[in-house]
Amino acid sequence: MTEAVIDASAMLAMLDLEPGGEITREWLERGPCAMSAVNLSEVVAKLSERGGTELSIRRITSRLGIEVVPFDASDAVGAGLLRAATRPFGLSLGDRACLQLATRLKLPVLTTDRQWARLSIGVPLVLTRTDA
Repeated sequence: MTEAVIDASAMLAMLDLEPGGEITREWLERGPCAMSAVNLSEVVAKLSERGGTELSIRRITSRLGIEVVPFDASDAVGAGLLRAATRPFGLSLGDRACLQLATRLKLPVLTTDRQWARLSIGVPLVLTRTDA
């Protein structure tokens, strides 16, 4: 059974050994976690920007131990409908894709983005980074 949905920020904190990354790792060790294909694309983009090759990125992402969930038409509608509630907080399409997946799967979402704590959309949040 899937334990949580992981946002790109939480995954990158883990990969970069940043504060909060250990919390993401702990959740992954508990059991499988999910990530929207949109958020995986964000992780890949960051790794690529940092000089990762396609081969190294594919190796890293294949070892993450996550279920990558396709972003389908239903998710597109759900993420679009979240725009009104999330716009004041500056959330991106990737952020809304993550929140939509957590809503659909009825799971908590792991993120480093403290802005999400101000949301009231019914998704349980686990803030993995509490430093300033």
